[in-house]
Amino acid sequence: MPDTSLSQLFAQRPFIRFWLARLAGVSANQMLMVAVAWHIYDITSSAWDLGLVGLFQFIPALLMTLPAGHAADRLHRGRIFSVCMLIQAVVAVLLVAATQGGFATRELILSISVMLGITRSFQMPAQQSLTPLLVPQHLLQRAIALSSSGIQAAIICGPAVGGLLYTHGATTVYVCCSILLLLACGLTLTVRYTHRPSTLAANWDTVLAGVSFVWNRKVILGATSLDLFAVLLGGATALLPIYARDILHTGPAGLGLLRAAPAVGALVTSLILIRWPMRRRVGHRLLAAVAVFGLATVVFGLSTHFGLSLVALAITGAADNISVVTRQTLVQLETPDEMRGRVAAVSSIFIGASNQLGEFESGATAALFGPVSSVVIGGVGTLLVAATWLRLFPALARRDHMG
Repeated sequence: MPDTSLSQLFAQRPFIRFWLARLAGVSANQMLMVAVAWHIYDITSSAWDLGLVGLFQFIPALLMTLPAGHAADRLHRGRIFSVCMLIQAVVAVLLVAATQGGFATRELILSISVMLGITRSFQMPAQQSLTPLLVPQHLLQRAIALSSSGIQAAIICGPAVGGLLYTHGATTVYVCCSILLLLACGLTLTVRYTHRPSTLAANWDTVLAGVSFVWNRKVILGATSLDLFAVLLGGATALLPIYARDILHTGPAGLGLLRAAPAVGALVTSLILIRWPMRRRVGHRLLAAVAVFGLATVVFGLSTHFGLSLVALAITGAADNISVVTRQTLVQLETPDEMRGRVAAVSSIFIGASNQLGEFESGATAALFGPVSSVVIGGVGTLLVAATWLRLFPALARRDHMG
């Protein structure tokens, strides 16, 4: 009999509207990050400052994420997401004014990074915990894979388009970002679902309940911490402006392609997982994917050929996407709805640490040892993490099924 799951998934109209909203929002985010990274590197020519952009996003996000998770369990998750899109649109408009007015300074960009970090601390738990409310449980893994494919398509198009638009000036990029973010806000406001707010009082016990939940479930803890350390060590995103300008000798358009390359691999993997979801040997495949991610990172770090660098980055994206879909599916299937916001907040801390703190780590080690050594050391560290987690979390390694 033909598989009707895909047609059932696309019939979930609230989910599809939210998927489109995330597509617009992530595209804008990626364009914004390309423009901001190139902008601050143009201003300072400093690897340290590239790392600071990530750090200034991570610290406020870390401080606000657990309260944001509690808010996602008490308030309407769709409205939280729409407000986050609106705030980021305001940031893009501010950057337009700053660029046109000649006050787009290092200090302003770092201050804006703080604002983006706070906003995303509320965005991530809301968007992750909303998806299970929009689709039946038997469609959840496919819904997460489809969400991931949309995000990866946005990550492909966003940086590439952002890099091309930057050749016409930073203002052009920031204007397009503001339009897309306003579109994402409007689409999200049309999403309807049954909202059942948590009735628990807001105190430290309820805010920290997500931490306790993850800590006591070793499969979830192992999967999320594996993703944290792999991307923390192996991520080279913050150094791409250096590679684009000084090592591979390309311009903003080339930077956009480099940022998009991991998403190409991730998109291919997502499409495969939509059609053929993982059903067996989930744990072993997850650990193997992290090892491949580390190896491809080493290849990228050593490469001086633009084409080889693109291929290596695409492989890192494909491997990382297996980790993302596996982790998110495990978390959603094993978490009751009244706690999904707080558990998603804990997951967001891991994601934020791996991305924003990873950018700071890359910038700091590049300032000390040079960009090539920084990336290669990180890739080797990721290989060691995969081997270590095999021993630290045997339940994760032995995990056979998703559910």
